[in-house]
Amino acid sequence: MNKFEPQGRPSADQQTLSEALASEPTVVPADIPDISDAPPIVPPSPLTQSEVRTILMSLMLTMFLAALDQTIVATALPTIGRQFGDVSSLSWIITAYLLASTAVAPVFGTLSDIYGRRATIITSMGLFIAGSILCAVAPSMTVLIIARGLQGLGGGGILPIVQTVIADVVTPRERGQYQAYFSGVWMAAGISGPILGGVFAEHLHWSMIFWINVPLGLTSLAMLLPKMGKIPVFHRRRKVDWLGGLLLMAAAVVVMLVLTWGGNRYLWLSPVIIAMIGASIALTLAFVWHALRADEPFLPLSLMGGTVVPYAMVCGGFAMGAMLGLTVYLPLFYEGAYHLSASEAGMALIPLAAVSTGGAAIAGRTMSRSRHYKRVAIIGTLVAAATAAALMLAPMPLWLLLVLLSIFALGLGTAFPVSTVSSQNAVARSQIGTITGATNFFRALMASFTVAVFSAILLMALGADISLSGEHRGLVNAVSPADMIVAFRYVFGAAAAMMVAASICMILMEERPLAGPAQPTEMAE
Repeated sequence: MNKFEPQGRPSADQQTLSEALASEPTVVPADIPDISDAPPIVPPSPLTQSEVRTILMSLMLTMFLAALDQTIVATALPTIGRQFGDVSSLSWIITAYLLASTAVAPVFGTLSDIYGRRATIITSMGLFIAGSILCAVAPSMTVLIIARGLQGLGGGGILPIVQTVIADVVTPRERGQYQAYFSGVWMAAGISGPILGGVFAEHLHWSMIFWINVPLGLTSLAMLLPKMGKIPVFHRRRKVDWLGGLLLMAAAVVVMLVLTWGGNRYLWLSPVIIAMIGASIALTLAFVWHALRADEPFLPLSLMGGTVVPYAMVCGGFAMGAMLGLTVYLPLFYEGAYHLSASEAGMALIPLAAVSTGGAAIAGRTMSRSRHYKRVAIIGTLVAAATAAALMLAPMPLWLLLVLLSIFALGLGTAFPVSTVSSQNAVARSQIGTITGATNFFRALMASFTVAVFSAILLMALGADISLSGEHRGLVNAVSPADMIVAFRYVFGAAAAMMVAASICMILMEERPLAGPAQPTEMAE
């Protein structure tokens, strides 16, 4: 069989990115199948700093579009509902995008390893732009919901492909710094999305939240595609396991519906939810059975094993879950315990989103300079756990609460670049897309699971006869501030437990050397 052979490591004096790219080792596990049909992997022409910046700027713009579309729609929903005269179906505008984007994340990751990054980024962006146009011209709520699903198919593929292209362009040692930049993109989208959505819906037209994607998407493709030819080629053509992919997507959709509907539209013990749980288990078992028997499964289960990937994925999943869970329910806490308005509660979320980017930047810089890069994530997640535990001492002044949340976010943010790069560094270059898609898929599931858990905690603490969906004002009027504070103590306790679990996973994870140019700090160690 033809095997990849490890190549020599770059010399210590190779400081530039292009030099590191030309000599980066390709280390592949011994059980990689025959790759005689793979495209030739030859050293590409070194990328100049200008070309690298152009590629990264186009990738950041692409990711900004996908992130923006998850937040920009929310504030325009009332306007959309009034125009179509259908308020009861508004939640499906969000749900359709969420279901589609989550289900296809591992699919696009795997396809990028088979057909290449260029073909898959064009496909995902094409679906996203086409879905945006259909959303903007939708004549009815039904068409809008279907178009949002199409848009989600494209948006779900953007994130794993962008992260995979970064892995093709940047060495693992330097990759953490760039992951921090992209965390900043998510932060910017999270803050600007609701504002832009409200402005477009109130002063222009709600369709502008979709039309804006067209010129921005075409611009990002125009910047990226001319440079794709100089990006190293690592994909391997092989037969696509479509049955495995369909089973995985079907299981993901049912699980997401359970987590979305459970406790909101249906009771957790209702026949509908129980039947869907049974269906999700059956589909998951069918996927595992098929993957164990397929010659080249869509998502090789062997990738999920080892001493790096499972711990990194679970660590990142816990961190993402804690952050998203608090982001969803902290506005309720602000309104109920501190009597903030809805807009003020939204502004109070900024420290949680913004400071986590700083934590990611610290971790990324540490990874580029230190051999023991996982220590920063261990310390960061422990600090986040301690801070979340301190939040259980509420009531406290609002300024102190925001300071503690900022410290929590700073520690939590360190987990994202370390877990992502560690997973990518542990697999073959021809499987980076697959593992990146699987990582994003698991994080999305963990985020939805955490939101469901936090919802169950609040329902048990505040009373099962209340509703956490829709506007918070009615719930705030029905629950006393003291009861709200007591209920959120359990939420903060759950967040602390998740961060402890994330830290334990990072401690157990093997710390493999990162390929890339050596730094003076590392050589001194």
